[in-house]
Amino acid sequence: MDGALDSLSPEDRERVTAMLSGADEVVGVEHLVECVSNSSSHAGDGIIRAYVGFEPSGKAHIGWKIISQTLRKLLDADVNVLIFLADWHAWVNDKFGGDMEKIRLTGTYMEEVFRVLLGHPEEGDGAGQIRFRYASELMDSGEYWARVLRCSKNMSLDRVRRTFSIMGRSEDSSDGDLSKFFYPAMQAADIFEMKIDIALGGMDQRKAHMYMRRVADRYNWVKATCVHTPILSGLKSSGARMESFDHKMSKTDPGGAIILHDGADKMRKKMRKAYLDPQDENSPVYELIEHIIFPELGSLTITPKPEYGEPTTWNDLESLKTALSSGEIHPLDLKFGVADALADSLSPLTAHFEINSELLEQVNAITSS
Repeated sequence: MDGALDSLSPEDRERVTAMLSGADEVVGVEHLVECVSNSSSHAGDGIIRAYVGFEPSGKAHIGWKIISQTLRKLLDADVNVLIFLADWHAWVNDKFGGDMEKIRLTGTYMEEVFRVLLGHPEEGDGAGQIRFRYASELMDSGEYWARVLRCSKNMSLDRVRRTFSIMGRSEDSSDGDLSKFFYPAMQAADIFEMKIDIALGGMDQRKAHMYMRRVADRYNWVKATCVHTPILSGLKSSGARMESFDHKMSKTDPGGAIILHDGADKMRKKMRKAYLDPQDENSPVYELIEHIIFPELGSLTITPKPEYGEPTTWNDLESLKTALSSGEIHPLDLKFGVADALADSLSPLTAHFEINSELLEQVNAITSS
C-alpha cells in the first residue's frame, strides 16, 4: 500500500494513512488515492463516501468497537460515513424468522448504538458527517434491481456458494432457497448504487468485496477501495486464524461473546472462562487488548487481590505476554483486568441506555442473548 501513496503530498499521505490505520487489509487503495489527490469521488462531488453494512439481527457485540474505531477515523478525515442497515438482506438470511417488524426494530437500535460509539457525530450528507440508510429504501427502484441482475450475470452458482460465509452460512446450506444466491449480488449492487468510495467490513466480508470488484471489472464500473478490519475470536477459541472464520465471535454463542450491554460483573463471569494459555500466543484475551483496550484506553491496569501484589499498568502486549508466561501475572487477574477495562470503555453506552431504556428493553424482548 505504501507505494500507492507516494504520489500524494505529505499532508494527503498522512490523511490516508490515518484513515486506514488499524486495518488488517486494504484492497484497491488506488481509488482512494485518486479521490484524495484530485478532490474527486465516485459521486463526482468531491465528498468521499464510506459504507459499512449490517444485518439488523439482534444486540451488538464487542467487535463493533473495532469497526467504530475505523469509522471514527474516517469521520475525522472528512469522509462521509454511511451505516447501511440491510433489512432485506437480513430477511433473506432468515433473521428473526423473516419478521420484518423485528428486523427494523433492531435497525433502530443499531442507529442508537453507533451514534453513541461514535460520540454523536453530526448527521448529514456532507464531509465528516454520518448517515443511516435502510436497504428497503433502495428496493423500490427498478434501476437497483437491474443492477442486481447485472451483478448476477455470468456468475456461476459455485462461485456464489463460495461467498456464503458472508452470511455466516456453509456453501451447501441454501440449495433449497434461491433468494440466498442473490445475496452477494445485492451486496455488490448496494455499493455501486450508492456510489461508495470506501467499502468497510470485517475480514469475513472479503469475499463479498472481491465479488464486487470482479463485477466492476466486467462493466468498467468504479471499484471502491475495500478496507477489512480484524475479526475477534470467540472467548472459548484459541484465536487461531482460519479462512472459514469458525473462530469468529458470534452472539449466537452468548457465553463466547461479549455483548455491548454486559455489565462489569457479567463480563468478568464470561472472561473467567475465556481461553488463555500462557504458553499459547493465540488467545481472544490478547485480541481484546490489542484491538480495543490499547487503541481506546492506551493502557491496561491489572489489579490482583492485595495479598498477591500491587496493581500494574501495561501498554505493550508482548511485555504483558512475557509477564504472564513467567508467572508475574496470574491469568485470572489478566482476564478480570480486561473485563473491567472493556466495561470502562463501554460506560458511555451503558449510561445512554440507562436513560433511554425503552428501546433496549424492546430489543431484549425479542432476543435471547
